[in-house]
Amino acid sequence: MATSTRDMVRIPGGTFRMGSTEFYPDEQPVHERAVATFEIDRYEVTNAQYAEFVDATGYVTVAERPLDPAEFPGVDPAELVPGAMVFTPTPGPVDLRDWRNWWRWEPGASWRHPSGPDSGIDDLAQHPVVHVAFEDATAYAEWAGVRLPTEAEHEYAARGGLDGARFAWGDEPYPGGEALANSWLGRFPYDNRGVGGTAPVGSYPANGYGLYDMTGNVWEWTSDYYTPRHVQLSDTPVDPGRRTNLLASASAQDGFPNMPRRVLKGGSHLCSPDYCLRFRPAARSPQAEDTGQSHIGFRCARDA
Repeated sequence: MATSTRDMVRIPGGTFRMGSTEFYPDEQPVHERAVATFEIDRYEVTNAQYAEFVDATGYVTVAERPLDPAEFPGVDPAELVPGAMVFTPTPGPVDLRDWRNWWRWEPGASWRHPSGPDSGIDDLAQHPVVHVAFEDATAYAEWAGVRLPTEAEHEYAARGGLDGARFAWGDEPYPGGEALANSWLGRFPYDNRGVGGTAPVGSYPANGYGLYDMTGNVWEWTSDYYTPRHVQLSDTPVDPGRRTNLLASASAQDGFPNMPRRVLKGGSHLCSPDYCLRFRPAARSPQAEDTGQSHIGFRCARDA
C-alpha cells in the first residue's frame, strides 16, 4: 500500500454530452452520459511516484520482462529481448498513412529508460511515467488503493465543466496563438517547435476543475474496453458479466483475438493538427493491453 498522500480532486457527479461528431468516427455518437461523483488525480502519475511503487513491491513492468518464444513462432530467440516502441522523428516529410515511419522497436526501452538503454529518468522525476502497459498501470493503482478512471469519468473531468466544447479550454486549438497543452507544434513527424517530448506534469494551465494535462502530454489508460463507436448500456445485455465478455471480445484487434484493447484518452505531445488532432476531451484511441509506448501514461481515480 502506498504511503504518500495522493493529490486528488473531487469531481461532482452530473450528466454531460459525451463524444463528438466533428473529428473521428469512433467518437460518435454524441450521447448523454451520467457520471457519479468521484475523485481523480490532479496530475498524471510521475516517474517519481512509479519508482516509489516499484521500490516497495519489486514490480517488473511488461516492457522489462523476457519474451516467451512460444508466443513468437519463427522468430530467432536471440531477438526476443525486452523492449518497447519509441517515437523517432523523421528527417523530413513521410507518408503519414504508415506509422512505422516514426515508431521503432527499441530493445532495452522501458519506464526507466524511455528512449532506450542509454537513457534514464534522473532528470525526469516529475515527468509522467511512460512505457506502462495496462497491467502495469492497474498494478500501481491497486497498490495505491485507487483505480483507473472509466472513459466517461476521464472525458467528463477533462472537459472541466465546458460541456460540448472541442477542447478543455474552448473551441480553438491555440487561442490567441498560445499552446494550452503539450502537443506537436509544426509539421509532423519531422518539424516540432514545441517541447519535443513529455513535459513535467502541471506545466500547462489547469482546466476548470483544477486538473492538469487531461489533454496533451501523454495518452492515459482508462478501464474501458475499446469499441469503434461509443457503446451505451442499452446496446448490450443487462447481465454485467456477459456484457464485459462481449465488450472484451469486440475490442480485440484483428489477428489478435486474445488481446483486448482498452481506451486511451487525452492525446499526447505527438498530437498534431495536420495528423492527429486528439488533444481533446472527446478523443479516444485503442491500445492493446500488453503494449505501452513512449507517449502513454496514466492517472488514477477512486469513488467519492
